[in-house]
Amino acid sequence: MTGALTPDRRRFLTAGAAVLGAAASAQLWLPATARAAETPLPDGVFTLGIASGDPLPDGIVLWTRLAPDPLGGGGMPDAVFSVDWELAEDERFKKTVRRGTAEARPEYGHSVHVDVRGLRPDRSYWYRFRAGGQLSPTGRTRTAPHPHRKGGSLRVALASCQNWQHGYFTPYADMLAQDPDVVLFVGDYIYESSPSSTAVRRHEGKGEPITLVQYRNRYAQYRTDPDLAAMHANTPWVVTFDDHEVDNDWAGEIPQDPDKQSHDAFVARLTAAFQAYYEHMPVRATAIPNGPHIQMYRRLEFGRLARLNVLDTRQFRTDQATTQAGAEDPSMTMLGAGQKRWLLDGLYDSPARWNLIASQIMMAETDLLLGEGKLWFYDAWDGYQAERNALLQELAGIRNPVVLSGDRHLTMISDLKEDFADPDSDVVGAEFVGTSISSNGDQDQAAFHAQWDPLKADNPHWKVIDAHRGYHLFDIRRDGIDAQVRVVDTVVRPQATASTLACLRVESDEPGVQVV
Repeated sequence: MTGALTPDRRRFLTAGAAVLGAAASAQLWLPATARAAETPLPDGVFTLGIASGDPLPDGIVLWTRLAPDPLGGGGMPDAVFSVDWELAEDERFKKTVRRGTAEARPEYGHSVHVDVRGLRPDRSYWYRFRAGGQLSPTGRTRTAPHPHRKGGSLRVALASCQNWQHGYFTPYADMLAQDPDVVLFVGDYIYESSPSSTAVRRHEGKGEPITLVQYRNRYAQYRTDPDLAAMHANTPWVVTFDDHEVDNDWAGEIPQDPDKQSHDAFVARLTAAFQAYYEHMPVRATAIPNGPHIQMYRRLEFGRLARLNVLDTRQFRTDQATTQAGAEDPSMTMLGAGQKRWLLDGLYDSPARWNLIASQIMMAETDLLLGEGKLWFYDAWDGYQAERNALLQELAGIRNPVVLSGDRHLTMISDLKEDFADPDSDVVGAEFVGTSISSNGDQDQAAFHAQWDPLKADNPHWKVIDAHRGYHLFDIRRDGIDAQVRVVDTVVRPQATASTLACLRVESDEPGVQVV
């Protein structure tokens, strides 16, 4: 999946900035100052909390970033600091199973990514960090099931699109109470928009982030949301990005507004954005950026129950079409040749009962034109008709494909049709487009339905559409997937009341989704 390491990545690894495997477990659990004299640490280095991610049957990534002044570039001295980490089978750390020391280096924003291996499958663990005598909060994480396990269940929370300025991240409080095994976040973790004086919460800074320090500050601000921080500390995450982590509607190395951002300037912006993304996400060293490129598409296994294919629908796509004819051009690609081949190989070779595809962008058709004709969103898969249609035909031969998407700031749950131009064509799968955590704020529901309900006749594959804020929760078993649309009554206040808007069911070996 990842290919050969670049020289930059190799230098980073050999420098010890990432701890790989369990080799570091022989280190003593002592404060760093007991082992070596270092530049004194400022107080409050764990302001950004802790996280874990990308669970394997025998491993997990542990993350933190030392940042005593989170909105001021981090506030760390320009020096390397040792950070101790510990992982145990109990929350009191009486049964420690792995411990070691990582380095927090200034060239990576003093972030720490520990790839712990040698763990037992399908187990909960607790973890923490220590630096200069300061102790982090305690986190809980979980490994994936054994590769050959056929039964069991998996609870997945699907989230996306959290705009700081549009509201508080209140859906995470309910998500925490639902106790998922893993959080799948499919894009728009931050928004690059300028600060607004009318926002519910104002973005830091004076404009859009462009430089590395500016992107670091924006991520740091988002990380201070207490509900987001608690969710990161209690459940492993699998993440991928969409557009707003860099620039709205970017494609490849093309910005939204190439008349205002030169190619060289945008490449520099990509480089900064990807580095800041890596610094703030619990991902493996395979995701260390190589300039304006980052390896994000990857595959995770949850026993024989589910295979999760995480896509990258930004780096390899051609620029968006501007006309219907352009959207139907067979040269248009969302995935690029290499990623498309990787995806199809993984789908056809899968031993899993459920083949999940994490797509940042909606795959099912959205026809915005009442009556005859078509009108599409060109940034979504509708703008890449030939590749999308070919992929849907391939899905007809795949066992239990389910697409999990974001971006739209709406709940849009659909059957995937082999040919959306033919309403009578076969159903080949199901798609759940999760609503946003906060983007679009508290929408007027009556106005939404007045606009969108008339379009249902032109989109008969839609099963549920809604504009509340929230997330989707999936209980995956061999015989089926039970899904809940969990919503909150507000994001303009720090607390909210959550409820289940809809329940749905996908039966094994019966393509499509049904409202329960």
